[in-house]
Amino acid sequence: MPHHRPDTVSAVLARGRLGIPSVVFFVIAAAAPLTVVAGGATTGYAVTGVVGIPVSYLVVAAILALFAVGYVAMSRRIVNAGAFYTYVTRGLGRPAGVAAAFVALLAYNAMQIGLYGGFGAVLAQFLQDRYGWTITWWLCALAAWATVTVLGLLRIDLNGKVLAVVLIAECAVALVFDAVMVTNPAPGGISFGTLAPSHIFAAGIGAALVTAITGFVGFEGTVVFAEETKDPRRTVPRATYIAVAIIGLLYGLSAWAMSVATGPDTIVDAARTDGTDLIFNLVSPHLGDGIVTIGRVLFITSLFAALLAFHHTVARYLFALGRERVLPAWLGRTSRRTGAPKAGSIVQSTIAVAVLASYAVAGADPIVHLFFWITVTGGLGVLILMTVTSAAVVAFFARTPHRDGPWRTAIAPLAATGALTAILAVTIQEFDVLLGVAATSPLRWWFPATYGLCALAGTAWALTLRATRPDIFQAIGLGAESATAPVRTPDATRQPV
Repeated sequence: MPHHRPDTVSAVLARGRLGIPSVVFFVIAAAAPLTVVAGGATTGYAVTGVVGIPVSYLVVAAILALFAVGYVAMSRRIVNAGAFYTYVTRGLGRPAGVAAAFVALLAYNAMQIGLYGGFGAVLAQFLQDRYGWTITWWLCALAAWATVTVLGLLRIDLNGKVLAVVLIAECAVALVFDAVMVTNPAPGGISFGTLAPSHIFAAGIGAALVTAITGFVGFEGTVVFAEETKDPRRTVPRATYIAVAIIGLLYGLSAWAMSVATGPDTIVDAARTDGTDLIFNLVSPHLGDGIVTIGRVLFITSLFAALLAFHHTVARYLFALGRERVLPAWLGRTSRRTGAPKAGSIVQSTIAVAVLASYAVAGADPIVHLFFWITVTGGLGVLILMTVTSAAVVAFFARTPHRDGPWRTAIAPLAATGALTAILAVTIQEFDVLLGVAATSPLRWWFPATYGLCALAGTAWALTLRATRPDIFQAIGLGAESATAPVRTPDATRQPV
């Protein structure tokens, strides 16, 4: 592995190009609101059989708001595109940090690449139904891949504008659909039964919480774009809280609105019968075909927006690791013209097209084997990262002098760690349900085990660097400062190793 340092200019992301709105657009686009509303909520009802899906979204939003308290407290002190990787490094030590980085690369690549299966299949079906065109899913996926590849190399603020248009449109349509469903309730009138707090203690709520939390994956990306914001210490905290609030309220409202339109007693059966068409079928009798078609198109663009957002996240993780020479130094280079992490972007696109080609050649089902299995696995990885990062926040502030009160540095992070650990345990326990495979299927363990292998590989690589390249090991977690970091002995730093 080459160890030359990237020059200082190319090792810095473009500064000051993103404000609070742009960061919010990126992270909410990654969460893919319309995709979750049309697909995630209905899948939650159908798979878990729990009618408390709306309240589960609100509970998860509350847990992630707790997580955000310590997360943004760290962001005021550490500005680094490595996000989870950097925070775990500063809190739990360099080997744990590199382990988290390897887990993050697998998780976010899985989220991004898995979405190509959903995008390709949904777009191909839409073109078939609407225009009679017969196009294979992988051609549609490759068209999206080519577009993402080009956009990934352009200015980050241009990408923010693209996502802003798509996101505003899909949120507006979701709200219109919600209003239509609530104003046209099932016989018996408007019911708030699915929002009852008692559902939190109902059987199967664990699976419902697991389903709900996957819809929030992406909100944590505010820190990934910190180096490119105008005022990181102001932008990141506000964008994080805004994203959690918008996502949580929209998901809870939409899931409840569907139960109003079908009736709380029949929402599960309706979701199992109609699947992702449920929301469109519920509003079709009350809206013109044109508006419903717009909704279906925005469902597709929602998937594309998430593809683009996760592409940027992976590219910046690769950039952060290359800049610190944990991975090859050429990954830590940016485009002199646009400031984008060019090398990381190209690598992510290369990995994605290789996976797409293998799925196409194998004739695998793009929805089940690519979209469903791989994105669910990606969501598991992000959940692991959030849990470990929350614990790292506690450890960091326990030994770092600060003026923040105990709520930000201990109470909220500890509560978030406990809640996330519980959800993680349920996720792994019920992973066969989430994959839709038999309880005896080895897949239920193989997919989670990949993260264990990644963590072991990352830890081993960090220990190898400590023994063979102490200068690189000591620079882990320093971000932009790593380009000029001198060789130091382990005793020269207070950071845990």
